[in-house]
Amino acid sequence: MQFLDSVMAVLVALSTNPVKNVENDIKVIVDPQVACLAQNIYHEARNESTAGMFAVANVTMNRVKSDAFPNTICEVVYEGPHYKNSSGKYYPHKNRCQFSWYCDGNSDKIKNIPKYEDIYVLSSIFMKSKLDLTDGALFYHADYVNPYWAETMNVTARIDSHIFYKLKD
Repeated sequence: MQFLDSVMAVLVALSTNPVKNVENDIKVIVDPQVACLAQNIYHEARNESTAGMFAVANVTMNRVKSDAFPNTICEVVYEGPHYKNSSGKYYPHKNRCQFSWYCDGNSDKIKNIPKYEDIYVLSSIFMKSKLDLTDGALFYHADYVNPYWAETMNVTARIDSHIFYKLKD
């Protein structure tokens, strides 16, 4: 079992990210860390309000700032055990990632390019913001599930269909 380093995490992110579309459509050079954040928001909260998207971004950045998690956005988003197949390509172990979209066995291809481009711009704006709608949350889940770990945490916010948590003091 292996965890991805920062270079591998960026390469994994960009392999399923519509970088050329973004660069051509919105006339920016894609920052890989912003692309990782945008991809996470796209898969976790694309149908949520702007506040809901910001809250998912907050958790991602709070993890980057925490000693308990990796130090870059891409490493946080793609955190989890990986295995190498016979051709040398890395894959996440199913259902063992921090963000379920990455290791649920479904395609991670961005299908709604205009929505992703909007989220990329939002992610760029978020990176300059100090606003934390989650009050330091490191974890969240959808409101229709009841994970075993939730009872060991303090709820910090409920935004759209997600509930946000931090560790109890």
